[in-house]
Amino acid sequence: MSNLIKIGTRGSKLALWQAYYVESLLQKAGLQTEIVIIDTKGDQVLDVSISKIGSKGVFTQELEDQLHDGRIDIAVHSAKDMQSNLPEGFEIIAFTERETENDVIASHKKDLNLSDASKPLVLGTSSTRRVATLKHFYPHVKTVEVRGNLQTRIRKMEEGLCDALLLAYAGVHRMGYDEMIVQKLDLKEFTPAVGQGSVAIEVAKSLDDSIKNQIISACNHTETEIKLRAERAYLRVLEGGCSIPVFALAKTEGENVVLEGGIVSLDGSERISITVSGSKSDPEALGEQLAEKVFAAGGKTILDEIKKNIE
Repeated sequence: MSNLIKIGTRGSKLALWQAYYVESLLQKAGLQTEIVIIDTKGDQVLDVSISKIGSKGVFTQELEDQLHDGRIDIAVHSAKDMQSNLPEGFEIIAFTERETENDVIASHKKDLNLSDASKPLVLGTSSTRRVATLKHFYPHVKTVEVRGNLQTRIRKMEEGLCDALLLAYAGVHRMGYDEMIVQKLDLKEFTPAVGQGSVAIEVAKSLDDSIKNQIISACNHTETEIKLRAERAYLRVLEGGCSIPVFALAKTEGENVVLEGGIVSLDGSERISITVSGSKSDPEALGEQLAEKVFAAGGKTILDEIKKNIE
């Protein structure tokens, strides 16, 4: 049995950064690797918003097909693109160490300020969470749908589609655009998408256990894994795909996990955010507990309303 690990990835520059990063971790552990680039539906259909294509597996389906039939051994994804319930036969075995989790505003214009309502401001984003959060805290800001990889989005901004882009710090930083960051947004207001900042490694459950264990020991960051298991359990109960404005962020404090998360209505009029804490030994239970509290506080009504609107 050769221990060549075939790494499946999307072809965008950011996806490739993630794949090369995972490759470097595997190679440090003495494993041989090969990168396989795969086109996904999310990469092909750029003129339709993600919530319209159907949020389940829009960036993962084609990679999972190749995992399933063994053409690749692992698939590398942004953890925040991973649906909370994976299809039968697949699992995430590792989460890489998390980058700074904040959302940022990126632009060539340096004088932008979210809180200055006297100047018109148009932000480009394809995230329902970010749009709804802006409507809640900064209703004077206009948004415009912008999709595509980071380079495409920057080009659209430069062509005048918007004044600035609302993005994850991790992607901007990994692509070397730090000088474009105008404002790093407050985590309390712009609580990120579940998993933001970490890279997830997905495999078919049928992959040989000894290979799985080598990959885990090379790539998995335990603290990050604990946080993401809590966040993803929250998302799983809410059945939130990419098109639902839910958010959650876990922190570890000693032997405990503190998990803050919630939901915001599409028009921004209602926002529920709740914090729970519990033992590191059972992060999933904490995520489920948070979901119950958010539901009880009115989150269920908001969620049902959002799902009706999306359908």
